[in-house]
Amino acid sequence: MRLVALLWAVVAMLGLTAPLHAQEQAQSLAWIQIEAHPDEATSLDRARAYASIFPETAGFRLGTGWYAVALGPFDPAEAAGKLADLRSQGLIPSDSYITDGAAHGAQFWPATGTGPLVAPVIEPAAEPAADAPIEPAAEAEPAPIPEETVKQAKAAEAALSKEERQALQEALRWYGFYTAAIDGSFGAGTRKSMAAWQEANAYEPTGVLTTKQRSALIDGFNADQAEFGFETITEPESGIEITLPMALLGFDHYEPPFVHFAEKNGSGLRVILISQPGDVAALSGLYDVLQTLSVVPPTGAREKGEKSFTISASSATVESYAFAEAARGLVKGYLVVWNPKDADRMARILPALQASFRAVGDKALDPGLVPLDAAAKSGLMAGLEVRRPKFSRSGFYVDAQGSVLTTAEAVATCSQITLDGVTEASVKLSDPASGLAILTPATPLSPPAFAQFQTAPGRLGAEIAVAGYSYEDKLPAPVLTFGTLEEDKGLNGESGIARLAITTLQGDEGGPVLDQSGGVVGILLPPPADKSRQLPAGVTFAATASTVTTLMSSAGLTPTTALQTAISPPDALNAAGLGMTVLVSCWD
Repeated sequence: MRLVALLWAVVAMLGLTAPLHAQEQAQSLAWIQIEAHPDEATSLDRARAYASIFPETAGFRLGTGWYAVALGPFDPAEAAGKLADLRSQGLIPSDSYITDGAAHGAQFWPATGTGPLVAPVIEPAAEPAADAPIEPAAEAEPAPIPEETVKQAKAAEAALSKEERQALQEALRWYGFYTAAIDGSFGAGTRKSMAAWQEANAYEPTGVLTTKQRSALIDGFNADQAEFGFETITEPESGIEITLPMALLGFDHYEPPFVHFAEKNGSGLRVILISQPGDVAALSGLYDVLQTLSVVPPTGAREKGEKSFTISASSATVESYAFAEAARGLVKGYLVVWNPKDADRMARILPALQASFRAVGDKALDPGLVPLDAAAKSGLMAGLEVRRPKFSRSGFYVDAQGSVLTTAEAVATCSQITLDGVTEASVKLSDPASGLAILTPATPLSPPAFAQFQTAPGRLGAEIAVAGYSYEDKLPAPVLTFGTLEEDKGLNGESGIARLAITTLQGDEGGPVLDQSGGVVGILLPPPADKSRQLPAGVTFAATASTVTTLMSSAGLTPTTALQTAISPPDALNAAGLGMTVLVSCWD
């Protein structure tokens, strides 16, 4: 102490001491000491981490050889209050304490300091002139949050309270990255969700959020809460709990198996909860029915498992997402519909819905008098417009893999082609000369029957039958229409064409023409393109079996020859014709 006093005396003689009131002020200051470490490198890392949160962080060498990290200086009363406040929030260690700085030696943080801090002398500001306007003080821009290394981010993270950690987990769950308990514990699951959030937001996926990233996550979460009015809805009638943006939606009505939430304030957003008794068979039926809706366009990813499915559908005018699962004798899910121009907004809303949806209890909406499949067939799918094809025609399976023969006209203007309204198909070959087309299903099929072609010429005047969807998609199955084989060539003597005496409808075009044994003798063609002549009623044409088999061979398919020539019983004829005939639908 004598040496210190002597040094201060020398400094005073040289005129380098601060005014007396400044010395007194320094003696009355206090620091909050938060950590001490035996090595300088660790202390520097810890001081740097705390400084990213507390600008008043300082580091001092101690006489013991250790290094102290402290906050300050403060007025002693202010230090006591700040210590209690920071402890209660969990922002500093619980064993932090107040010190007067007497033990502080050389300052190592910030690096420019050289000794104990002395408060600067604050001169009183000059009074403004009586007539001078008082300018309001400019608001200081908030200091940018510095970038951190992973080590620094971990250090800053260590200062978070349990509540702050839980808030981060809640925000991660809100955006669909976290599904476990909100416990404030950053285990492997939380780290994985942090890395997923970082990757989705173009950050390096380290699994440790920096101070800047934590701020961005929490700020986005809070902004979404305010903008969208998210509420956790527990819907008692359907037994579903889900978080919905109620600033954009409002409950509209029940119509089993659906709970409708309609758009609010022109938001363009609709949500439909799905709840019905049923098992995996009902789930499969729901999957097929949803895809007939106008709000579920045919393009987009589909994924169907044994007990759940998802549909992500999109077009230029509408986008939608559907999910449903079967469990404990119930099928529950939801359908979300929005305008494609709201893609950015939905990128924040949809993850919240997906992450929060869950079935509660053992209750489902009573199906009542509107079974799901009946509603779909009548086009009254719970008030939703059923998506319809432009038109439908007939076709028939020509091999065991489900290849289909139809007319070229039936598929010439289609953006999408489906078989029986479900299976997508593509055009393998379209032949303008014969007016025929061969389709390949997107996934191999196992048809109940396929064509067996008669190679012998048909007997003129013999009875024939056409199997077809006469009324397009209005009936669930094809029908047989009977007539006779009038001539084995066209009106102008064209080969490869047969003339029939039969009254058919437009939906029958592309259907198989069968002889009395059930063998295929041709395919029904559309009326001649020449509209200048009106043919008598019942005059119809078919491409012959030889034309069809030649076309199949050119497409790499092997036709099957009919072995039976005897007349089949009516039941056998029905089974052969109706089993091979398929509805070919053309969609925009």
